Amino acid sequence: MNNKFNLSLLIIFILIISCSGKKEKVSVLKEKNLETQMIEVYSEAMAEFERGDVIYAGKKFSEAELLYPQSIWAPRAVLMSAYGYFSQGYYNDAINDLERFIFKYKNHPQTDYAYYLLALCHYDQIIDEKKDFNEILEAKKYFEIVINDFPDTDYAIDSKYKLELIIEISASKEMYLARYYVEREKWIPAINRFKKVVNEYDTTIYVEEALHRLVELHYKLGLISEAEKYAYLLGYNYQSSKWYEASYKILDQNYERDKVLIKDNSDTILKKFKKLFK
Repeated sequence: MNNKFNLSLLIIFILIISCSGKKEKVSVLKEKNLETQMIEVYSEAMAEFERGDVIYAGKKFSEAELLYPQSIWAPRAVLMSAYGYFSQGYYNDAINDLERFIFKYKNHPQTDYAYYLLALCHYDQIIDEKKDFNEILEAKKYFEIVINDFPDTDYAIDSKYKLELIIEISASKEMYLARYYVEREKWIPAINRFKKVVNEYDTTIYVEEALHRLVELHYKLGLISEAEKYAYLLGYNYQSSKWYEASYKILDQNYERDKVLIKDNSDTILKKFKKLFK
């Protein structure tokens, strides 16, 4: 009796092992098929991309990612989709892909490229500095991430160049608003905008005019000592500038130009400006 019982247990045990082994083999086979499908869809997406149909290619890249998100091809599919959309000016679609890539594939080797392309998506949408200020801020934010987090890359080099252009654009917008207030004789808001150019955009081409306008407006308001301080600052840095000559004429024909110091490149304009008020 015991022998029959033991034999029955042994048969059941063998059947269980046999069944579990079959399931494991089916699972592995299915996984391989999934990766194969993913590569086929990815290849199809690349073919459509090369033909120029980025919309259909983007859909196929997304399909490839969804088929096998654990594959090394999945993040590549997202980046290819984003680049395709970007290349044809579908910036919102590209931005959506890139934001998903950065969130989903943290520490990926091509994260630097994702941030750089994200910055370009916003940068290329800057048409008018008076209207596209949100795009200016977003581009500036992502270029700074590339420069600070990936300083040794080619993307950082180009980001520095484009960031300089963005700073010029931002200063231009402040000057536009300041002039708008001047035309409407709103002197205090205008002064605040010109000050912002001097304090925050002192490396741009607009700083000389901003200093002159501060001389002009303070003189108009009867704040002669304030006007003189800005004139000194203008002369300190740009004595040969036409804006300094214009400020000189506003204050007085007998204005003591000799008191203006020779330009010293060791300090920034902001530091020099602060020294005048100590």
